[in-house]
Amino acid sequence: MPSPTPEPLVARLRAAGCVFAEEEAAVLAASAGSASELEELVARRVAGEPLEYVVGWVAFDGGRVGVEPGVFVPRQRTAYLVELAAGTVTAGDVVLDLCCGSGALGLALARRVPGIAVHASDVDPVAVACAARNLAPVGGSAVVGDLDAALPSALRGQAAAILANVPYVPSRAVALMPPESREHEPRGTVDGGPDGLDLLRRVAGVAPRWLRPGGALLSEVSETQAPAAATVFAAAGLDPSVHHDEERDATVVSGVCPPARRRC
Repeated sequence: MPSPTPEPLVARLRAAGCVFAEEEAAVLAASAGSASELEELVARRVAGEPLEYVVGWVAFDGGRVGVEPGVFVPRQRTAYLVELAAGTVTAGDVVLDLCCGSGALGLALARRVPGIAVHASDVDPVAVACAARNLAPVGGSAVVGDLDAALPSALRGQAAAILANVPYVPSRAVALMPPESREHEPRGTVDGGPDGLDLLRRVAGVAPRWLRPGGALLSEVSETQAPAAATVFAAAGLDPSVHHDEERDATVVSGVCPPARRRC
């Protein structure tokens, strides 16, 4: 790769506040086809634009996911949700990815469990276009709609799993988020309302109509929100469980649709 050499590049990124300057320098250098293109990418990163937007992808759960400005960047801790979901589905199962953003969850799950049918939905057309591109190689689809509004009605009662990486940051805490997220990601992708659970309540309310008996809704929350989120799931008729991964500081609440003898 033409100059700048790695050392000055790392120094520029470090001076701009990039914590993982060496790793980012390698990603930027590998993504540029010329010195001028590298300079353009570096200038965008130094100006504060998220690395994922600059290079157009994010490494997630062992693979790449395409992202673009205006689309929520999946966090590494959310791979824990995918791991949990992978233990609940098999080839041929229907999986819904609500509030899908880039479609990262459905894509990662389809890579882990080939042959599942992923149907994704998001209210934002930009995100849905991104998700559709990401899901195409695994045979998945994405539609524009509020939660489940645009999903095929034939899927009702068929889903083995619903993945819902909803915004869960309490409104008052959004201002405390890192500038990369606060200034570049749409507020609606992170702001979960007064207690952070506004959208989760809506998802829990619609989930039972789509889940098959034994199917599960899985959603990420903060550790402190988990008891309230479990109560939300129970109120919707789901049997809740809380899962926590200490290493990644990741918390997931799952809710299983009870057997057919009980009403989900």
